[in-house]
Amino acid sequence: MSGKQQSVELEKVVIRFAGDSGDGMQLTGSQFTFTSALLGNDLATFPDFPAEIRAPQGTVEGVSGFQVQIGKIDIFTPGDEADVLVSMNPAALKSNLQWVRKGGNIIIDSDSFEERTFKRAGYESNPLENGSLQAYHIIEAPITSLTKTALQGIALDNKSIVRCKNMFALGIAYWLFDRSMDQTLEFLQKKFKNAPLLVDANSKALRAGYYYAETVEALPSNYKVPAAKINPGKYRHISGNQATAWGFMAAAEKMDKKMFFGSYPITPASDILHELSKYKNLGVTTFQAEDEIAAVCSAIGASYAGALGVTASAGPGIALKGEAIGLAAMVELPLVVIDVQRGGPSTGLPTKTEQADFNLVMFGRNSDCPVIVIAPNTPSNCFSFAVQAAKLTVEHMTPVIFLSDGYLANGSEPWKIPSFAELPEINIPHAELNGQDFQPYHRDENKLSRYWAIPGTEGMEHRIGGLEKENITGNVSYDPGNHELMVKTRQEKVNRVAEFIPEQKVIGSGSGKVLVVGWGSTYGSLLTAVKQLQHAGKEVDLVHFNYLNPLPKNTEAIFNQYEKLLVCELNMGQFAAYLRSLFPHVKIEQYNKIQGLPFTVMELKEKIIELL
Repeated sequence: MSGKQQSVELEKVVIRFAGDSGDGMQLTGSQFTFTSALLGNDLATFPDFPAEIRAPQGTVEGVSGFQVQIGKIDIFTPGDEADVLVSMNPAALKSNLQWVRKGGNIIIDSDSFEERTFKRAGYESNPLENGSLQAYHIIEAPITSLTKTALQGIALDNKSIVRCKNMFALGIAYWLFDRSMDQTLEFLQKKFKNAPLLVDANSKALRAGYYYAETVEALPSNYKVPAAKINPGKYRHISGNQATAWGFMAAAEKMDKKMFFGSYPITPASDILHELSKYKNLGVTTFQAEDEIAAVCSAIGASYAGALGVTASAGPGIALKGEAIGLAAMVELPLVVIDVQRGGPSTGLPTKTEQADFNLVMFGRNSDCPVIVIAPNTPSNCFSFAVQAAKLTVEHMTPVIFLSDGYLANGSEPWKIPSFAELPEINIPHAELNGQDFQPYHRDENKLSRYWAIPGTEGMEHRIGGLEKENITGNVSYDPGNHELMVKTRQEKVNRVAEFIPEQKVIGSGSGKVLVVGWGSTYGSLLTAVKQLQHAGKEVDLVHFNYLNPLPKNTEAIFNQYEKLLVCELNMGQFAAYLRSLFPHVKIEQYNKIQGLPFTVMELKEKIIELL
């Protein structure tokens, strides 16, 4: 029987792949995503990594997952619940069942459900036999044994053959959602170009899974998700970390400066270092430092020498960089610090997302040490905000913290590639003598930024370091009045940035009962929830902040138009407390989640309706 006798068209669908960390679920999910992107679907992804590097096989702690939502409509999140779960073992089923909608399809590798494996996953009895899965449509497929059968005669060891079962599972998913295998077959040719046996094995497994799905009667009819209607242009699929790396390269090119990236490897920021290290030919210098302090200090040194100095870390590393960030603020040099947040404190949840570091980047340095703080809100706009971070740090001659997180860093979506001419101009405040004596702390009247003097320029010799500077001359000064003047000047310099960033936009009517407030990576979930409630006639609007310090200058005027504010964050309420300190007259409610997971649209809608 051919399952292709029927086909159902869907607006959107959520697929989740899950298995042991060695089962290749990230690769499987990525390939399904790439293929869907080529077909023109809008999409958003959520890779879910285990924290343990080598967790015991078959345990819940070692499960790796990858969720993607594809659609012919605008997609802003990876979806709340999966319509289809591909589960490679009992542990994957146990840890992911809560994310599958009732009535959804679960494709299971039935070969993996033995007494020792389901007990290792924490089941008392076989879930395929005890009736606990009655609310779902279960498709039991002997994926492992069918993979072995398909690869008989290939001169590979049994372990290598079994590792191809992820391609068999991907083949099933390709048939189920009417995807072509061609892109993945081409990918396998490139990935294993020096290992023809692996190309052959994985390709055969992929085809075997596809044709198994086409013929087996247990599977539902296949589904079609047509291409989305998108603005014309050249698109590619991009992750947040990749977009961040490319954004800073583009900014360096725009300002005709070399880029220096000093970093110490840390999850989930390391991929930025990996990506930038590929582009020495574009004038990018990468330095894997011996520790976090060396990394940030090397970036400051590069900025002093006239390059665009950038460093990156996660929360634990940002804490270590604090004194050096203060140095950059004191000497007033360009410096971008990328914080790809994760759950904490200490090592915390290294592979899980959280908006944990707002207080750290705002206040986590000794003395009064203001810096500019901005936050992208989607994987693709990490590119444009990386360009903006470089523009702000150079034009205002003060550090900028770029506040990403694991959800953005590892998530991906289609990105419309901009032309170089579309990138904003970056005006570098280079120091000039103009026949006068050089004064290193002479300032721009509007921005209060000092001018960038490159070492070795005759006539621009000046003192630099962490001791307090005398206004204008830059000499070391212990004068009490001068210290107060310089502290206030550095603060005012950051405050004036509000005159050079866009005003905050409101998604909605601009006044009413409830204004939902968010920042950073919560954008997709908040936008989807608010739009659905607006469509249902509810009086609710959204403002989502990218510029956190300073806030856009029309922020207070917006807040005054609403009866209540609901600030939603993946922390204990750090941004909400900050807003209360600035606008004590505004009634601020908060909704917080601290589980290492993003918001779901459903839980946000329930909270907003409760407040309404």
